[in-house]
Amino acid sequence: MSVDPIEFLADAVRADSTTDVREARDLLLDALRDAGLEPRVDAAGNVRASRGSGRPHLVFNTHLDTVSPHVPYERDGDTIHGRGACDAKGSLAALLAAFLDADIDAGTLTLAITPDEELLSTGAHALLTGEVAPGGPGETGASVDPLGAELPDPDAFVVGEPTGLDVCTAARGRFEGTIAVEGTAAHAASPESGVNAVSAAGALLGALETFDDVDAHPQLGEATLVPTGIDGGESTNQVPAGCEITVDRRSVPPETAAGFRRALEAHLRAALEGADASVSFSLTERETPFLEAFATDPDAPVVDALADAAAAAGEGAGVGERGAVRPFGAATEASYFAPAPTVVFGPGRLADDEGAVAHAEREYVDAESVRAAATALRTATERLLGGDWSSSDRASSR
Repeated sequence: MSVDPIEFLADAVRADSTTDVREARDLLLDALRDAGLEPRVDAAGNVRASRGSGRPHLVFNTHLDTVSPHVPYERDGDTIHGRGACDAKGSLAALLAAFLDADIDAGTLTLAITPDEELLSTGAHALLTGEVAPGGPGETGASVDPLGAELPDPDAFVVGEPTGLDVCTAARGRFEGTIAVEGTAAHAASPESGVNAVSAAGALLGALETFDDVDAHPQLGEATLVPTGIDGGESTNQVPAGCEITVDRRSVPPETAAGFRRALEAHLRAALEGADASVSFSLTERETPFLEAFATDPDAPVVDALADAAAAAGEGAGVGERGAVRPFGAATEASYFAPAPTVVFGPGRLADDEGAVAHAEREYVDAESVRAAATALRTATERLLGGDWSSSDRASSR
């Protein structure tokens, strides 16, 4: 049932997945069918396949889509270059190889691959809710069977992203929104006759630096709040009646998007108390929930199994010390699968000593790291679905 992860990865990187994932999806479907399985594509565009039966139920997840522009495949010795090489087709190749190769003594292993991670996460949203949200590649308005409808509820998730073969148990969330300041227009020659929204916005920029509604998280540290854009005024000789500030929030548990919106708006209104200008805050509209922060217990069985396996596989492949347990550096669809124990794991890195790797023109992954990831995933799966994941472990981790 095996597949060579490097051969699959080369074909997958050659397939342009920036605007349409069908070519890469067909490669995945062919590999699963060649292994004697019967995968299906649901109405949201997710590819699903399962092996085994009953509990425990382990789910492998990553995504097919990539950011633009497409970067052609190249290979230089052990290094594979091209769009998606590390984000996240390297992880896909490793997950696929482990999915097909693992010996399963008890329980279920599911491969669930999404089509829309880089934009709206409509695939992951459907896996959890059964609803196909508009804006993605699926059949808008259709319904699908969520994970757990036909199979047991998942006991843990492994989400493929470039972690350098470390096991990431937490990640910040990402929210985006707009602060709207309202004043009163007037002639700039008589500024006292109006209410300057831009001047009020200046005070609010200072207030953003004092916003602190959640404590530092033991794994993720402090949340961040950054103004990323400002727009106000219609004429150079007019007191501006309106101004908007766009903000980026990287959240930590237990903050939710709704809780952040309420807390920030209250904080900003307090900062303008006594002023004539008014302020409101709204989250950017989107068809699926924001990627919220998540944190998995570092002592969860899936963490122990994968960290041990990654350390051994990294050493055996000569790719250095791996298997550290740490947070992930970017928001990820893993947040959709929590609070079930969820870890992020895969070959490649978001950045190296020279700069950005994922989403960059120089995107690459080392072939040996992909093989090591596949080995680690297979070993951890065989440990978890081979009797080393007791019912008490599962009960305590959910």
